Amino acid sequence: MQGGQRPIAILLMAMGGPDSLDHVEPYLLDVRGGRPTPPDLVEEIRERYRVTGGKSPVLGITREVARKLEQMLNGPGGERYRCYVGLRHWHPSIRDTYAELLDDLPEGLIGLCMAPQYSSMSIGAYIKKVEEARAALGGNFPISYVKSWHRHPRLVRAIAENIAISLEKFPADVRARVPILFTAHSLPERILAMNDPYPDEVRGTMDAVCQALGPVTARFAYQSQGRSGERWLGPDVESALGELHRDGHRHVLIAPIGFISDHVEVLYDVDIEFRKLAQSRGMQLERIPMLNASAPLIETLRSVLEDHQTSAVR
Repeated sequence: MQGGQRPIAILLMAMGGPDSLDHVEPYLLDVRGGRPTPPDLVEEIRERYRVTGGKSPVLGITREVARKLEQMLNGPGGERYRCYVGLRHWHPSIRDTYAELLDDLPEGLIGLCMAPQYSSMSIGAYIKKVEEARAALGGNFPISYVKSWHRHPRLVRAIAENIAISLEKFPADVRARVPILFTAHSLPERILAMNDPYPDEVRGTMDAVCQALGPVTARFAYQSQGRSGERWLGPDVESALGELHRDGHRHVLIAPIGFISDHVEVLYDVDIEFRKLAQSRGMQLERIPMLNASAPLIETLRSVLEDHQTSAVR
C-alpha cells in the first residue's frame, strides 16, 4: 500500500450456489439451516442445475465484478480499494472472506450486496453474517453497509437500456404494445406484518424504470416462491401470464429487476419454466439480459459506493 496507507475493503456479498452437481445437497442443507432436504426435492433442484450448466455461475460472475470494480475504483496504479467476495450459503463464505480481509488490516469495510432492494430477510441476513464474523474474529475498523440502491439512476438507466434492446426480439409491428413483466424473488408474506420495505422497493425500481422508458404496459409479479408451508408474496408469475393472455397479449418481456446476475432462478425459472408455460398458451416470452459483470453495473456500483462514502462523511 502506497505510503503505508491501509486499504478500504469492499465486501461484495451474494447468495451463492453449488459449484458442482455433487454439492447441490450440502448447499441446500446450508440454505435450510441444517434441515435435511427431501430426496425428491434434491433431485429436482439438481436437475435444474444440470440443465443450466452443472453449477451456479454466481461466484464466477461476482468475482469478475469484484476484479473490474477494484480496477475502476483505484484507477491506473492505485491500491486504495480492495474488493472481496463472500457468499451467504456456499464457499467462500462471508466469514471466511472476512478472515481473509482481516489479514489485510483495512482502514474500513463497506459491505455491498448484489441485490438492489432491501429486506431484513435478505440484505439484513447478509449484514448479520458480517456482524457474526466480526464478533468471532475481531477487527478494530469501522464497518458500514450499502443497504439499498433500488432507485439509483445508473441502475435504472442500465435496466431501461436492456429492456429497449430486448424489445427488438419481437416483431416490429407489436413492439410498442409488448407488456413488460417485472419480477423479483418472492419472500414469505409475514414480512408485511414487519413493515419490511422490500415490496415498496421492488415496485420502486419498476416505477423508476417505467418512468425512464416512457409510456409502457407494465405488470409486476413475484417469482421463485419457496417450498415452505407458509404464504409467500404474490401475485406469482404464473397468474400474471394467465392474466396477460386473457387480456389478449401474445408477447411478453420479463425483466427480473430483483436480480443482478445469472443464476438458477433466472436461467431455469424464467428461461425454461416460464417460457414453456408461455409457449403452451401461444405466447412469445423473452427476457432481458442480466447485468452480470457488464460495464453499466460496474459504473453503477462505483457510483453507489461514492454516494455511500459521501453520505458517511456528512
